[in-house]
Amino acid sequence: MDHIVTVQDVVTAFADFMEPTTAELDAIELESPLILAEVDLLDAHIVTLDRTPNELDARRIRRARNRVLVERRTLANRTFGVTGGAA
Repeated sequence: MDHIVTVQDVVTAFADFMEPTTAELDAIELESPLILAEVDLLDAHIVTLDRTPNELDARRIRRARNRVLVERRTLANRTFGVTGGAA
């Protein structure tokens, strides 16, 4: 006779290892301004999918793109330890 056993213990046995480490959480926190800027840029592009972009849409996309570039530069400077100047 075959016994049916649950796999609950096997599935949850590694649950502690599935959580992000402190270093991973710090990296996410460091990159979050860039992620949010990229989401804003994506939102600006999504708004224009069903219509021709007008002047306000173009301005919103341009500002969002500039914010992404600023956040990328800030992240690159912070990552490589540069304290001033452009990357």
